[in-house]
Amino acid sequence: MTYAPFFIEGAERPGRWLITCDHASNLVPPFVGDGDLGLPAEDMQRHIAYDIGAYAVSRLLAEQLNAPMVASNFSRLVIDPNRGEDDPTLVMQLYDGTITPANRHADAAAREARLQGCYRPYHAALARLAARPGTVIISMHSFTPQLRGRAPRPWEIGILHPEGEAFSPHLIKALQDTGDLCVGVNQPYTGYLPGDAIDTHATKPGRPNALIELRNDLICDSAGQQDWAARLAKVLPRAMQASGL
Repeated sequence: MTYAPFFIEGAERPGRWLITCDHASNLVPPFVGDGDLGLPAEDMQRHIAYDIGAYAVSRLLAEQLNAPMVASNFSRLVIDPNRGEDDPTLVMQLYDGTITPANRHADAAAREARLQGCYRPYHAALARLAARPGTVIISMHSFTPQLRGRAPRPWEIGILHPEGEAFSPHLIKALQDTGDLCVGVNQPYTGYLPGDAIDTHATKPGRPNALIELRNDLICDSAGQQDWAARLAKVLPRAMQASGL
């Protein structure tokens, strides 16, 4: 079977939302170390390799919003599509205490092969879908409840956005108004990185957007994934209406 670096579902759906999932998969493509980064299988199941539960939530959410979805089909440890091409963490060597052997001495040729085989095709697909008039990009991610040696993370959901972004504040308010969620604002991370996926496809072109982080223990099974997709499918249109965009 021919390797495909991304998945698209519902390309013809009419909804103005575009659901993206940058870290959907823990797959190592066959052209990278014969499909092996040199890590134990248990590490490839951790959050360091992909965003646990995010792909399933993305698919369900896109279906409920009648909107298209695009997702990567390679581990973030192969190459991180949520980084700019010049970012030093594009090919991560050390993450949450784990060294990735195949990345430790990856040279320029290895990096270019991963850019050509994974990163650029995914971004090209995302760009094609985002080009529809009126697109609102929702970038779905998940985060671990606790990094090694760090304090527990209390947030159930986090919204990441740069100062001045027009849609995210309305989404934050709509989530806070439910009264039953611990909502992080630029938590567990701060804003965006220059050249990341949202900066490239939403912020610079002026498209409304939100980067949503869900705590992965809440979406590690089907029930949690369905619950959060349903929650977001209700609150996103409410926030859009409030924004007037």
